[in-house]
Amino acid sequence: MTDVKSTLVKFQSIIALLVLCIVLTILSDKFFTMENGWNIARQISINVCISVGMTLVILTKGIDLSVGSMLAFSGAIVAGLLKFGLEFPSINTFVGFTVFGAILAGLIVGGGLGVFNGWMITKFKVPPFVATLAMLTIARGATMLWTGGFPITGLGDNFAFIGTGWFLGIPMPVWITTVVVAFAVILTKKTKFGRHIYAIGGNESAARLSGININKVKIWVYAIAGILAAVGGIILTSRLDSAQPNAGMSYELDSIAAVVIGGTSLSGGRGSIMGTVQGALIIGVLNSGLVLLNVSPFWQQIIKGFVILIAVIMDRLNHPAED
Repeated sequence: MTDVKSTLVKFQSIIALLVLCIVLTILSDKFFTMENGWNIARQISINVCISVGMTLVILTKGIDLSVGSMLAFSGAIVAGLLKFGLEFPSINTFVGFTVFGAILAGLIVGGGLGVFNGWMITKFKVPPFVATLAMLTIARGATMLWTGGFPITGLGDNFAFIGTGWFLGIPMPVWITTVVVAFAVILTKKTKFGRHIYAIGGNESAARLSGININKVKIWVYAIAGILAAVGGIILTSRLDSAQPNAGMSYELDSIAAVVIGGTSLSGGRGSIMGTVQGALIIGVLNSGLVLLNVSPFWQQIIKGFVILIAVIMDRLNHPAED
């Protein structure tokens, strides 16, 4: 009986996903189609990228509320550099940017904001909730300043290919997400750095006594989260052919939801990247099904909230020792 229970707990996300797919297939004849499948895959690609970074943060017993704002700012940086370049009137110099150069700049900005989060948390002992909440406001304000409060549009076909193109019959966002997930799985499962992440989340004091550089690991974790938020911002900006000043609003909530539903403990030290992917899939499938069933957007938010609550309750019931 114990073995059956442990097996159910181990595969609860997959079981929930299968049950959800079966129910939605019965309720809507448009759900189980190739077109809808690719639509779901494209839609969850951004959340998966963000959620992979969020998983690393939560594994260290942290939280990052700023990923949505970092996504918006990084995407706006890329769009602005592609559209307008950089002008230095004092030295009468103008610098144009290629797609690669603009993307690189966006990734650096995302990583830099993540490093700042990690630095505030480790150097000044600011609680992660407070530090990243401050960054949420800072990055959103910076996005408004950079864009002037208006969308930046018309970014070119080469850039649009990232978010809307297909390669070998698969959408480009899916390829990008696959690379991100593969990188994160290898990082967490096959490297010393990954083992240090789990050790810090499991018992930070013991990790410090064993010689792990806690501050260095945490700064890198928040930097990676920032970079992956930037990746999500690049995909979103490319898909829309526009950098919206209000892009990424509430994306941090969907990201945390994917991580929690995927079985990663908010207490740190336990969880997996593939579990997070499953969590993002559940959210994506649920969103798609509710839209196909013409459920009101307001009810969709309520339903999603209850799903998150159920996931947390299940986690606590399965691991009562952490309470």
